[in-house]
Amino acid sequence: MAQLTPDDIDRLARRRAGAKMGFYFHLAVYVVINLALFAISEQALGHRRWSAFPLVGWGVGLALHGISVFVLGRGSTLRERMVEKERQRLMREHGGPRP
Repeated sequence: MAQLTPDDIDRLARRRAGAKMGFYFHLAVYVVINLALFAISEQALGHRRWSAFPLVGWGVGLALHGISVFVLGRGSTLRERMVEKERQRLMREHGGPRP
């Protein structure tokens, strides 16, 4: 793996922190909005709990966002292992230098 300069490290750290902050903001909005929707559905006539539908639908999107940030994001061990495996396969196929 190539050596990173201090500027590269700073830029990468800021990008990763920004991605995590984006997820936390998404999570906070999810909680606030779904609490409001739950309160509205409780006050609605007929007391049908329709608030579960946006809760689940948006929850799937939130889960995918979390996976993309914490599991598949740059620097994750899973992603780095997959990249390294693919790099080695390409090196073998195209006769590049051996690690």
